[in-house]
Order: sequence, then structure tokens, then C-alpha cells
Amino acid sequence: MNGSNTNNDPIILATAGYDHTVRFWQAYSGICLRTVQHPDSQVNALEITPDKQLIAAAGYQHIRMYDLNSNNPNPVINYDGISKNVTGLGFHEDGKWMYTGGEDNAVRIWDLRSRNLQCQRIFQVNAPANCVCLHPNQGELFIGDQSGSIHVWDLKTDNNEQLIPEQDASIQSISIDPMGTMMAAVNNKGNCYIWNLTGGKGTEPTKLHPKSKFEAHSRYVLKCLFSPDSTLLATTSADQTAKIWRTADLTLMTELKETAQRWVWDCAFSGDSQYIITASSDNMARLWSVDTGEVKKEYSGHQKAVVCLAFRDEIVQ
Repeated sequence: MNGSNTNNDPIILATAGYDHTVRFWQAYSGICLRTVQHPDSQVNALEITPDKQLIAAAGYQHIRMYDLNSNNPNPVINYDGISKNVTGLGFHEDGKWMYTGGEDNAVRIWDLRSRNLQCQRIFQVNAPANCVCLHPNQGELFIGDQSGSIHVWDLKTDNNEQLIPEQDASIQSISIDPMGTMMAAVNNKGNCYIWNLTGGKGTEPTKLHPKSKFEAHSRYVLKCLFSPDSTLLATTSADQTAKIWRTADLTLMTELKETAQRWVWDCAFSGDSQYIITASSDNMARLWSVDTGEVKKEYSGHQKAVVCLAFRDEIVQ
């Protein structure tokens, strides 16, 4: 098996964390196809480009991009010159630009079509940025920071607003459902906040309408994520579980629990919303059935905590 699995296999699963490697897996078999070294630091976040050509790894003071369709062990693009950890990143749906957020209290926009590797725009916040989420309209970034603020940066007008759902509770993760009608944010007190979203079309900014607050976990919540069909919300936590909630009434559907799991850092749904993959501190990633909470596959090979993953199983035309 030559490891360049993406030419014929539309499914890409990558995991990374504290052992300074990025691993690529055959999702259905659990076999590790390829390992690339990321020697400079741990990997904090992974994201696959919309065209499935590259994967970006966010680390300490840099972003490295690796080729998905070859066995090249070295990064093909390096973005440097950032101070502190890059905590989150993502892409415009057409792959025109990348956004990153980090512990240097800044969110950056990087033009991927430009030859120079400098960032084009910077938005400063007052505390380390833990997470950045792009609205499906591709025009607004939602940023969660350690002081408890959520900032909305309108990329078209450069206007920004902020709200604080809960004083002194660090916002760990923000998710907006694919239809752009709901937003979730989770914090280090275990709470999850839900808003209904209106507007956000044309030049009209998105308006947030508070809908609900509930205790999702007894400890830190590390990640929240809506399913592709918008019917489910996953939360992962330091309480050693991930949970799947129904978005219709915010009732608990499934608890994903495995004895050795420790902290659950990240998750990704399959395109049909039937399965979810989690990354955890026991050096493992796991594929679960959303309905039954059964572990269907384990991805074992990392030597330290797995804190991020990237998963894409749809076919790019």
C-alpha cells in the first residue's frame, strides 16, 4: 500500500497531537497508511483544504501544510512568524483563504493564492483566541476567547460585535450548523449555549437570538460540533465522555464512553451523520455509531494524546 490513499479513496482521516506526528488512516479498516513528522511542536488543530489536496497542521508559532496526494514527508507550505500557539484554523469554501486564531490574541486571514506567505488581515481580541468558526455564508468569523467573549467579525464591512454568555468562563469551542440557523458555544465550566441565527444574507449581518443554556458536562467542554444534517450536536469533554444531543429539543441521545478514554478533545461526523470519530488523551481515535454509542473502530498508533483530527468522506467534484 503506497500511502497515497486519497487518489482512489475519497475518505481522508488524519489525527495528530502531542507525539509530533500526523497520522493518516484507512477509516474503515483502522490501518495507518502514512505518518508524517511534525518535529517543531505538538499539533493543536488539523484541517483539510476544500479541494482535498492539502492538510494544514496548526502548531506552536506556525502552520504547516502537507500534500495529501503524495508521500512527501515534508510540508509543502510553511506559514511562520506567529507568536505563541495557533489554536484553530479553517478555509473559505472555495479555498481562496485560510483563517487562523491563536494565543497571541489575534485572528488572521491568509490569502492562499498569493505567493507571499504573509497574512493579509488581522483582527485583535483582548485575550487568547481558543476557537474560530466561519459562518456558512463565508463572510463572518465567530471567535471564542479565554476571557469568555464571543466576537463576530464581519469580513465584508470589518465591523465587529461581541457578547459574553457567562462571566469568567473561557469559550472553548463554537459551532454553527451547516444551514446557518443555529450556533452553539461551550465553555470551561461545562455549559453549552445555543442561539438561533437570523439574517446573514447579502449585506445583512447575522443576528443572534439566545435560545438555551444547559450543563453538557461536569467538567471542561473542549469541543462542540453540529452534524452535517443539523439534527445533532456533539460535545466532547475533560469528563472522559463525548455526548450527542438532539438539536430539536436538546435532549441527550447518546453518551460515548470508553473506560480508558481520558479527555476527549475533538470530533468529526461522517457525511451521513451516522458515525462520529473522536480524539482522546489515551493516544487513540475512535469511530462510534451515533445511534448505539458502540465503538466500531479504533485507530491506535500515536504515542501520546491525540488532540485533533480531520475527517472528510464526501467526494469532491
